[in-house]
Amino acid sequence: MGKLPREIVLLKGLPCVWSKCTFCDYIDDNTTDEAWIQRVADEELSKITGRFGRLEVINSGSIQELTPAVQAQIRDLLARLAIGEFICESYWSYRGDWAATRAFYGVPTRIKLGVETFDDHVRNSVLRKAMKFDSPREVAALTDTICLLVGVRGQTRDMVRRDIDILLTQFKYGCVNLFSPNTKSASLLDTELKAWFREEFTGLDAHPTIEVLWENTDFGVGEVALPIVG
Repeated sequence: MGKLPREIVLLKGLPCVWSKCTFCDYIDDNTTDEAWIQRVADEELSKITGRFGRLEVINSGSIQELTPAVQAQIRDLLARLAIGEFICESYWSYRGDWAATRAFYGVPTRIKLGVETFDDHVRNSVLRKAMKFDSPREVAALTDTICLLVGVRGQTRDMVRRDIDILLTQFKYGCVNLFSPNTKSASLLDTELKAWFREEFTGLDAHPTIEVLWENTDFGVGEVALPIVG
């Protein structure tokens, strides 16, 4: 069945609390129209079968930016279908809420954090993540699951090697995204670094708990289920 088989659903959420990352235009599908958010949730969550016992919800922002009604809908779905693991995403500024988030859903809940890189300059000055911490250990104390971004101008091979080493030694789960330019960020792309990464780290595909998005569509969000990486 591949690594971490699960159903993945893409929902619509309220606006991202930060919304200033230089590389991200995914948040453009967020809205303040709560009726629209609910309609999308009703349609997409109705497709979940529970067949893998694991569900991931993506909403182009943080799980906390789904409405309370949709969050309750997800919690009830997990219980009704006996889904034993829930995966979601959250931004660093919500970290004080993560314990409550895990408790709310009533099943083991993995919270993905988009660190992107452990190089402070690239993360905060180039990507504008507004994410400050003293060391990777500070992050690992709060979540065992992170996302990294590779292929951004300003990154070096040594930075990427360090990021992968930190992922492999300090975190249980991870997703490595090869950067794909979008409407906001074409100038950030480093095609040479991406090509090097494909050769240097092709072996990551064999790691049981690390997923590599060689293309940003590899998760196929919006589909019912993916048995390999989704």
